Amino acid sequence: MAIAFKASGFMPLMPGEMMRAALLSVLPAASPGLTVAEAGPLPLLPEALFPGGDKAGWWLKAAQLDLEAQGIVRREASKPLRLHRARERVQPGHSRPQPSPQ
Repeated sequence: MAIAFKASGFMPLMPGEMMRAALLSVLPAASPGLTVAEAGPLPLLPEALFPGGDKAGWWLKAAQLDLEAQGIVRREASKPLRLHRARERVQPGHSRPQPSPQ
């Protein structure tokens, strides 16, 4: 199994973190965004962990839903579903939008 390392070089990234980083690397910052199919084969995913893209779909959906729940990614009301990075996100327990980390 391949292990990817964070910038510090010490903490290994888990498959979900790798997928999250890969998805964020391709999503545009504005509407209309991309469909999951348009996001295509995601960069940054190690072939040893996701050989030929196997199991990538499950991890992609999990990362998408997690990023949406955190307000980092937004979905468009369209068919097929389109995603883009959120400009601002609301922190849990806050009523005012907080600046999105870029």
